[in-house]
Amino acid sequence: MQQPSQIPIASLAASRRFATWLALVYGTGFGMVGTHLPFFPVWLKAVGVDAAWIGVITAVPSVTRFTTLPFVTGFAERRQALRGGIIVMGFGTTIGLAIVGSQHQALMIFLAYAVTCCVWTPMVPLIDAYALRGVRQYGLKYGPLRLWGSAAFVVGALACGALIDVIAAKNLIWIIAGVAALSALVSLGLRPLAALKPGATTAVNASALLRDKGFLAIIITSALIQSSHSAYYVVASIAWQQEGLGGLTIAGLWILGVLAEIVVFAASPRFTLPPAMLVMISASCAVVRWVITAQAPPIAILAPVQLMHGLTFGLTQVGIMNLMVHHVPGHIMARGQGFLAACAGIVTGSAYILSGAVFARYGQNVYYVMAAIAACGGLVMWSARHRLMNHPQSAASGG
Repeated sequence: MQQPSQIPIASLAASRRFATWLALVYGTGFGMVGTHLPFFPVWLKAVGVDAAWIGVITAVPSVTRFTTLPFVTGFAERRQALRGGIIVMGFGTTIGLAIVGSQHQALMIFLAYAVTCCVWTPMVPLIDAYALRGVRQYGLKYGPLRLWGSAAFVVGALACGALIDVIAAKNLIWIIAGVAALSALVSLGLRPLAALKPGATTAVNASALLRDKGFLAIIITSALIQSSHSAYYVVASIAWQQEGLGGLTIAGLWILGVLAEIVVFAASPRFTLPPAMLVMISASCAVVRWVITAQAPPIAILAPVQLMHGLTFGLTQVGIMNLMVHHVPGHIMARGQGFLAACAGIVTGSAYILSGAVFARYGQNVYYVMAAIAACGGLVMWSARHRLMNHPQSAASGG
């Protein structure tokens, strides 16, 4: 792992500028996700795409995560261009979504969306890599910075949920594209990171990560637990619409989960349990959450269950990012994030397609499948718990 002496100590003013612009980028980036994730499937349905095709189309981002994404993150990192990569990907995403919105046939939407996702999906790994390097450089904490993304997700989902009752659902894509454009513009304000010393960039080869059993356990566990949310992302809004819930109610259910997530991110600097333990707790909570959701509970039960999103998603993210900081050296953090996203893409892409197909035939029972996937993630982390708890710095990290 890169030694503290290799990282220049920044002034307080520079640290604040970095944190402010990173918070804005997280905010606008996840604000777009807040409009996209709950309502892109609704837009697809509104333009006549059937449930099976919706499952296939919404799986595209997961596929690009293990195909094009690792090459993009690796290319940007080798050239020490994380900031530039984020900017280029942001504007490319905006153009791509505008093209997607002009299509109305399932196949053409699929093709346009596939190209768009090639530039969109690398953005979060690049932002996270930029953030984790900045956290080291400026002496900051990841959770309080990342919570602004979750807060903006709430705003995006609420705004889109309100508009869905006012405008035609087939126009939702333009709201998504508009927020993407704002995110691209804000990314221009990101602060440049300090260049790594030549010796640091050659000390450890990125391929060493893939020989590290601890790192493999981290990315596989993350992929399994986070992909257990696939049915929630793909069909929850559609199922709730079919049950008679309005747009604001649907947005409110999403927001409850993200509010809990924000609390977890804000409180994360106070967590004292080992990161591996946090991840095992999140996996257990995911199993409980999806089993209850499979019962199609009334709103009085569904609402508090949604608060478990703070544990099933937020706690997983906090635990995994802390494990990444300990196991991945700074000069290959983007490639480590790329491997993490690629593994998630393989698992989540399969889970998205499976979710659409199972929901079309078995309805809410799809959540039992999600519970089983989360349980598998918990088992992987449990099997690697001694390695990850007792050896926080792997051989790959140089610690």
